[in-house]
Amino acid sequence: MKTRVTELLQIQYPVVQGGLAYLAYAELAAAVSNAGGLGQITAMSLPSPEALREEIQKTKKMTNRPFGVNFAIGQHNRPYEHMLEVALEEGVKVISVTGGNPEPLFKRMEGYDVKKLVLVAAVRQAQKAESIGADAVMAVGQEGGGHLGRDDIGTFVLIPRVVDAVKIPVLASGGIGDGRGILAALALGAEGVEMGTRFIATQECIHAHPAYKEALLKGTEHDTAVIKRTLGAPARVVKTKGSERILTMEAEGADFEQLKPYISGKNNQTFIYEGDAENGFGWAGQVIGLIEDVPTVAQLFERMFSGLQSSLQRLERMNG
Repeated sequence: MKTRVTELLQIQYPVVQGGLAYLAYAELAAAVSNAGGLGQITAMSLPSPEALREEIQKTKKMTNRPFGVNFAIGQHNRPYEHMLEVALEEGVKVISVTGGNPEPLFKRMEGYDVKKLVLVAAVRQAQKAESIGADAVMAVGQEGGGHLGRDDIGTFVLIPRVVDAVKIPVLASGGIGDGRGILAALALGAEGVEMGTRFIATQECIHAHPAYKEALLKGTEHDTAVIKRTLGAPARVVKTKGSERILTMEAEGADFEQLKPYISGKNNQTFIYEGDAENGFGWAGQVIGLIEDVPTVAQLFERMFSGLQSSLQRLERMNG
């Protein structure tokens, strides 16, 4: 396929793997890049700049194709400057920024041949990202997993709104997990997609506990919930006893300090690494309703794009 996104990122298919906190490491990133998309490493889930350098070098050994590094700067109360230096030193070709103001990172990247992507959830955020130099935006609708916008705008409305508001390429995110979703995104004016939840249920997402993957397999579109609304930072999770406890506490008026132990990265890892659904939680989008197996990334890509072709042929038949 050829879109402005494939040309910008030098990839075969216009598919970007989401940042996936605590899960997006070399094995998954390399598999997505080798399959023709853009894999990414999650920088801020790593303990140190040295650990990021090791992960980047490991990825380079596993793929000779472009991959990115994601900086989830809004969800981590720690400096990212040294991590960014490592990514630049290692010659990473794509940097994506989620949750926070990307401008300081963009200023540091001046003079480097790096493509800059920003995750947005509203038209105004997309316009701001474009104005400060983003090469593309990834617009996430409220169906998505993890942290979302506060406006509860669905992907089907958000994507054409953002496409009409900016000149740079737009990738659609939220609710996309197969060829039909990719085709729909392209029909709405997007030139690619970002997918997160679907990539968790793949064989190369080796850090995700089998219980987490099983929850994605068994869950339907009804089996997610949005936590942290009362904190102004809504985020979609797969329903577990741990996430239900958070929602109950919010309903009872718990403040940030009371919620902190339950919404922490450590408690996230309790479920996604250890499979403890009683106490932990895991991010997931409504697309879990479309997940029925745990293929390799290569199998997933083959299936998605053969499905896209089938959908195109069906539309052509409708057109006489």
